[in-house]
Amino acid sequence: MKLSNETLSVLKNFSGINQGLEFKRGNKLTTVSASKTVLAQAILKDTFPQDFCVYDLNQFLSVHSLFKDKVDLEFDDINIIFKGDRSKLKYRMTAKNMIVSPPDKEIKLTQIDCSFTLTDIDYSEIMKTASVLSSPNISVESDGETIEVVSCDASADGQHTNSIQVGQGNGKIYKIVFKTENIKMVQGTYDVQISFKGFAHFKNTKDDIQYWVAFESKESTF
Repeated sequence: MKLSNETLSVLKNFSGINQGLEFKRGNKLTTVSASKTVLAQAILKDTFPQDFCVYDLNQFLSVHSLFKDKVDLEFDDINIIFKGDRSKLKYRMTAKNMIVSPPDKEIKLTQIDCSFTLTDIDYSEIMKTASVLSSPNISVESDGETIEVVSCDASADGQHTNSIQVGQGNGKIYKIVFKTENIKMVQGTYDVQISFKGFAHFKNTKDDIQYWVAFESKESTF
């Protein structure tokens, strides 16, 4: 099989959530962070023929890049085989107990307390600003009338902040705080739903990829 650019993009994104990855037969891929605060799921354009696990996804992608576009993947019981024009590289699979695997049950938000659309442009701006300002947190805040996404330091009121209005409020006043390091989406526009029970759901409006991210309950108010 060959890996499409879209699949490679998802794998690169998932490598920032967890370096280990469990591939399952089919085209659905799920990963979870070691802290269990971020869960991501994508439906790929490529279909994998069997289950296997990779211990270091970044290394796996680096091996793939060695062959550029001229590579086919084959599988045996213990190896992923990268085949080029004249070369063949056997990459050893890892045991499932050597990586952090996601739960089999999908998270469902039974209570939606806040919802808005985070556009591609707004997502890019808030993340770039958070990087420039070294903001450890991204928050979703509402005064009841408008909803803003803010790059900030939730533990220090005197620090720099940047805010973008992203929607209309629903009368509720809240501040939902996330760790910036947990906001690791593939670039795009997302429909966002937040439950005050602990999670936000980010669903890409174009591609079949979604994320569930836990917020910081101690810093959040609602």
